[in-house]
Amino acid sequence: MSARLALLVGAALVLGGCEIKSDIGKSCVLVRKATDQELKDHPELGKTRDIMESELREGQDFISFGSVECEDLICVRDGGFEPGLAAGTDLTKTAAKGYCSKACLDGALQNNCAVTDPAAVESVKDRMACRALLLDQKALEDLKASDPAAYSATFGDNNSPSFCAAESPPAGN
Repeated sequence: MSARLALLVGAALVLGGCEIKSDIGKSCVLVRKATDQELKDHPELGKTRDIMESELREGQDFISFGSVECEDLICVRDGGFEPGLAAGTDLTKTAAKGYCSKACLDGALQNNCAVTDPAAVESVKDRMACRALLLDQKALEDLKASDPAAYSATFGDNNSPSFCAAESPPAGN
């Protein structure tokens, strides 16, 4: 066997066994863009601020762009997410958590939302799917057409309403 063929076979065996890890499902803190006043008062804190538990409503999907804990900077909290907070927790001083996500193609043949990180949030591991969050495609396109500057400030370069997010658990769970 030639050296070249042996090298090719060896490379195929090594690469065939490699699993590409993604941080989808890993815990993250939801963030928002800092206001001009917050930037003026505390420039040392950077351009984003943590979203507090008190700022979220139970049972609603929430998406956050700019989470540095996620490789795609997208942190999601689905309506069924349980933050697991202790009784008596001060929700005005507790950063809201979610899990890392990414934009995806709804209806794609391959599941590009598979959870491979062992540190993923346990409650979302088996429920992860590609689905529209907050808006549908038409609403997103209408927003982009009506005010491109506001759209860009809110959604950046994103052109899809679909993200990796946990589906609602079956009724009774």
